[in-house]
Amino acid sequence: QVQLVESGGGMVQPGGSLRLSCAASGSISSIHVIAWFRQAPGKEREFVAGMQWSGTSVYYVDRMKGRFTISRDYNKNAVDLQMNSLESEDTAVYYCATSRFVRYAPGDYDYWGQGTQVTVSS
Repeated sequence: QVQLVESGGGMVQPGGSLRLSCAASGSISSIHVIAWFRQAPGKEREFVAGMQWSGTSVYYVDRMKGRFTISRDYNKNAVDLQMNSLESEDTAVYYCATSRFVRYAPGDYDYWGQGTQVTVSS
């Protein structure tokens, strides 16, 4: 099994930045793909960004490309999500999750963290 713990959420003003981190533990060698999802109130959970655990490829939803950057922290077995130019529409609970394959649907991911709240408000 894989355990995932997200951190770094909080409240920020529009135009601000936040850096989320997802620390992985347990059967880390079984991780092939790790991704960030988000879920806003009343909306479905959606894919934000993902990458192969090896770091060879990264994937973004087009509208987040350029504002969000996913990266590996090899020293901490963690994956970070740098979020810049935040907008009120980015307000959501952000989750990290793992999958055996590159997929974009939440149902294709096996292990999930508990989520971290991001609120963008003036």
